[in-house]
Amino acid sequence: MRHSRAFWRLLRMLGHIAKGLWIVALRFPALPADQQHAHVQAWSVQLLACAGISLRIVGQPPVSGPVMLVANHISWLDIPVMHAARHCRFVSKSDVQGWPIIGTMATAAGTLYIERSSRRDALRMVKSMQESLERGEVLAVFPEGTTGDGRAMLPFHANLIQAAVAAQAPVQPVGLRFVDSATGATSFAPSYIGDETLVGSIWRTLSAPAIEAVVHYGEIQQAQGRDRRAWTQHLHDTVDGLRRTG
Repeated sequence: MRHSRAFWRLLRMLGHIAKGLWIVALRFPALPADQQHAHVQAWSVQLLACAGISLRIVGQPPVSGPVMLVANHISWLDIPVMHAARHCRFVSKSDVQGWPIIGTMATAAGTLYIERSSRRDALRMVKSMQESLERGEVLAVFPEGTTGDGRAMLPFHANLIQAAVAAQAPVQPVGLRFVDSATGATSFAPSYIGDETLVGSIWRTLSAPAIEAVVHYGEIQQAQGRDRRAWTQHLHDTVDGLRRTG
């Protein structure tokens, strides 16, 4: 039963991904930015449905930018989940760019890539993020720097928050959680940590009973004189609370 369910979901996902790649290759170049964003959001909503995942939004997504969304990081699904809730431009580790299919779609959605082991590249990215915020865009970052197990959050890196400080832009904390739709208990099926393979995580997710992705938006906040480290710690604590109460 479990494997047949996963196989059927996989077929639906592959068909949907093929459609998305066709749109990116043939239609995206001729579309204005707002229509591209609408396509990405609609495509992400349908991708979740193909995988047996429903979406629940708690709180109020940002209506417009500039704003930086700061979220915890659990799974390869986090990007499409946040796109489904509200289109945003992601800042992601450079590894994602090389992921099969997911990297192609992430790039088409305007993702900015950072080589986290390079201080020079981090400085370049902070500057690019600052310019993006000054243009009025909605950015999204995972300050943990990598996926956690969904049980406890990793510390936040403060360097990416510097872009919001420099641009004098607001930040909105976001808590992500996956729950079993039947029981309401936290589902760890979509987790992607340690030595796990992406394929293994995807198959486990597709094999699981129906899952609900919860995106809990907190209140938008300003630095209010705090330096990036103090603000980052406050954001970490706020996101930790949001992911538990969503």
